[in-house]
Amino acid sequence: MRLGIKGKQVLYVTSLVGVFVVVLSVLYLTRLAQVSLSASHEQAQFTKDLIFQHVRGVVVEGADPYEALRRDPGLQKILASSLTDKTLMFAAIVDSQGVLIAKDPGPVIPTLRSGQDLKALRSQSAFSQLGAIYAGQGRNLEVREPLLIGDTEIGSIRIGVSTLLIRGEVEKALGPTLWVALGALGLSVVIAMLSAQLILRPIHVIRSGLTRLGRGESGVRLDLDQDDEFGELGAFFNTVSAQLSADRSQMAGQVAHLESAVDHLEDAVAMVSPTGALLFANPAARALFPKASIGMALGDLMAADHPLLKLFEQTLANRQSQGPISAAFESGERLILGNPVNDAAGVLVGIMLIVRNLEYLSQVQSTIRYSRKLAALGRLSAGVAHEVKNPLNAMMIHLELLRQEFAAMARNADPAPRGGAVATVAATGMRPQTTALQHVEVIAREIRRLDEVVQGFLKFTRPEDLKLQPVHLPALLQEIIPILQPEADRSRVTVSVQCPDALNVNGDPAMLKQAFLNLGLNACQAMPNGGTLRIRGERTRGHRVAIEFADTGIGISQEDVQRIFNLYFTTKASGSGIGLSMVYRTVQMHDGEIEVQSTPGAGTTFRVLLPEA
Repeated sequence: MRLGIKGKQVLYVTSLVGVFVVVLSVLYLTRLAQVSLSASHEQAQFTKDLIFQHVRGVVVEGADPYEALRRDPGLQKILASSLTDKTLMFAAIVDSQGVLIAKDPGPVIPTLRSGQDLKALRSQSAFSQLGAIYAGQGRNLEVREPLLIGDTEIGSIRIGVSTLLIRGEVEKALGPTLWVALGALGLSVVIAMLSAQLILRPIHVIRSGLTRLGRGESGVRLDLDQDDEFGELGAFFNTVSAQLSADRSQMAGQVAHLESAVDHLEDAVAMVSPTGALLFANPAARALFPKASIGMALGDLMAADHPLLKLFEQTLANRQSQGPISAAFESGERLILGNPVNDAAGVLVGIMLIVRNLEYLSQVQSTIRYSRKLAALGRLSAGVAHEVKNPLNAMMIHLELLRQEFAAMARNADPAPRGGAVATVAATGMRPQTTALQHVEVIAREIRRLDEVVQGFLKFTRPEDLKLQPVHLPALLQEIIPILQPEADRSRVTVSVQCPDALNVNGDPAMLKQAFLNLGLNACQAMPNGGTLRIRGERTRGHRVAIEFADTGIGISQEDVQRIFNLYFTTKASGSGIGLSMVYRTVQMHDGEIEVQSTPGAGTTFRVLLPEA
């Protein structure tokens, strides 16, 4: 149980008063025990002297002293009068063997045992006397006086005093004192509570000020007009509060910029105290651990064998930076780092844990490599256009001239003679011209195909200028359906479109239409035996719009998924390998992302992420 300052003060004052009361009560009790023992001793001594004086007049030399004592009525009266004292237990005369000769009218005691000498006890310390009175179940104390006839001892006078009876008298006299002690304790509690209320008022004021400072209030001041230590403490508090207000104003802007920078980091950043409590986590870290909350123990957030928890323990033990270390998370492979954070005095205040997404780095590296390829292709495009395009044009022109010459030769040839031999020769002379025309057609067709390849290459390496504008996505998808439908009907593919009406993206309508058409045609061609193509649009995180093209076709192998966006790579016998590269380039130019998930034999899903208008 937590005890406050007020409770402690009351406890201390009450305890102090209680100690004094107890000490005084013990001293009073010892004094009371001394007085009771003294009174009992004096009464016993008086009774003993009275009996002794009477016995001296009764006992005569030459006569039987015991018989005289037994028959003396005066002695019996004296012995009986001893019982009027509340602490005397008995008064008796015994012979030298301890056998009773005469006794008070109390209970019969055949043989009296010797008790402690009361006179000797009175010579001891007060605490010894108190201990003798309260020892065990009580005992007998005695005052003894020997009886002599000449030099011969014929017996003794024995006066018994009971410690139980003395204890009763002491406790009876102690009752009022106990009530006084309890009253003093109660009064001390009341006085302590009132004094604590008065003395601790400045502490309550200071605590209230500290609470306000803790809530982030600025300019907190205390009004303590006391000329004592509390007044000095209040003045010091006001100085510190003013300094804190100035520091907070100066740091507010810096903290805002720092938090903004950390919040926009792709890396997950978390700060953990040396005790393992989470102090800070940026949005990337909270996305990695959705159940994380400030103040939560790191051990409650993850399993004991989690690589991030082990990294924290290693960094805490070594007080040195750890990593980078590759670790497996549920969402994929990550790179983790641990750095100790010390204050200005070199004292460890926390461990900074960083989790870097390797997949994101791979995407960045892939984008960089792809951009380098595009740059190289761009530099080559001018040379290709000059070295290939012009010769192709010249070849097409000369082939057309050659075709015209063959056609003229066929028209100007003599009619075939009617004779068999002449007809045979004429027919034989016409065959070379027909064969040559066929060869010309083949060469022209292949040159046109090569020209289309060059045109596609030039179109890929020389992208058109973007004309960004808000594009109504449902309308754009509806425009490509009529173009896509013949290919879908030919492959027995069912096309379904699901897109909210109020969904707009920021892009170039013509380029997006061509990209979506390529994805739709590829999906239909991937289902030669029929299937379903689902086109779906939806809003997603970060003000983005996701457009999915999901088919139930033959799928793509894992090896080919890594290369499908490479220029001229294709898995189709009649494909050019340019379509998906054009789609990738279009998405990249729109500051978007494209993801592929495919299972061989089950289908493929292309997911395009574009900025929302």
